[in-house]
Amino acid sequence: MFERFPALFGSVIEAALAPHPVDRYLELVDPMITWSDLRAKVVEVRRPTPRAVTLVLAPTRQWTGFRAGQYIQLSTVINGVRHTRCFSPANAESGRDGRVELTITAHDDGFVSKHLRDHAKVGDVVGLTPATGDFVLPEQRPRNAVFISGGSGVTPVLSMLRTLVAERHTGRMTFIHYAASPDDVAYADELVDLDRLHDAVTVHTIHTRHAVDGARHSGHLTDEHLTDLVPGLADVEVFVCGPAGLMDAAREFFDVRGLGDRVHSEAFTAPASFAPDPDEPVSGTLRFASSKTESDNDGRTILEQAEAAGLTPEFGCRMGICFSCTAPKKSGCTRNVLTGEMDTESDKHIQLCISAPVGDVEIDI
Repeated sequence: MFERFPALFGSVIEAALAPHPVDRYLELVDPMITWSDLRAKVVEVRRPTPRAVTLVLAPTRQWTGFRAGQYIQLSTVINGVRHTRCFSPANAESGRDGRVELTITAHDDGFVSKHLRDHAKVGDVVGLTPATGDFVLPEQRPRNAVFISGGSGVTPVLSMLRTLVAERHTGRMTFIHYAASPDDVAYADELVDLDRLHDAVTVHTIHTRHAVDGARHSGHLTDEHLTDLVPGLADVEVFVCGPAGLMDAAREFFDVRGLGDRVHSEAFTAPASFAPDPDEPVSGTLRFASSKTESDNDGRTILEQAEAAGLTPEFGCRMGICFSCTAPKKSGCTRNVLTGEMDTESDKHIQLCISAPVGDVEIDI
């Protein structure tokens, strides 16, 4: 009975203050005083490159920590509208009292990332979700590890490397980072220091567009890079995060050598567009009930077709992992473009970014 008291008390308070949650009232006093919402205050801002911003966050009491390699969802209000995106902490893993370091690169089409780069400041309060994701260091640490990253994909694997260093790991740790030019390496100085100060750590930074005098390698990942830079290939665990081309090349290299089971990877960016299933006939009409709009189904995801119809549904990662773009499906059949699974259930919330219509579909947008 007493163990349930906080939850029961919270339910009573929420009911008494309906229709708004308790936190809507508390935030009028201080946005960092929350009953249930997980939030964080920006306590430090750095801009290590012209395209990137580093935010150090102090979370509220609901934070439970993270494992190296996981991601969180950060939400911020821009022009009165709350937007949510997924980012991976770059600092060593920590518990509930730890801070969170995010380094965010502003891409050309990155509405939220450009806003944070240009406008984030100390004292801002953002929304967070608990850390999640399966791309993590195993509990039984690998004897020898190779970390391969490209561009913004540096953050989860740097978190892994920082964690092992903090734990005084003595196995070989090889870190290979690909960036367009020296100006695009947000952690350039720290990577140099990690290589210089820790005998077990070897760091290689490879520039894909601008060759540097004296550089051992340049260009995108090749078999030659890995055979030259990774000692003891048969005795390593490999962690890869970055653009699809980088990850494909790394996985193919180890697959050919019968070492594919040693490779752990996470897609850092979503595909530009999910192509329609060539084996599924494209037909029907997609109706957007709330907007009183409809369009001929072209086989793409509902999110893409809604945007093509001039609608602006909320979305986050566009990869089916953040659940920001859900909406009620009123009727019809949809296909999950990641799994191929069909769904004919009506009045059910579905994810717009990974659901494609099969025939006539009505969605409440």
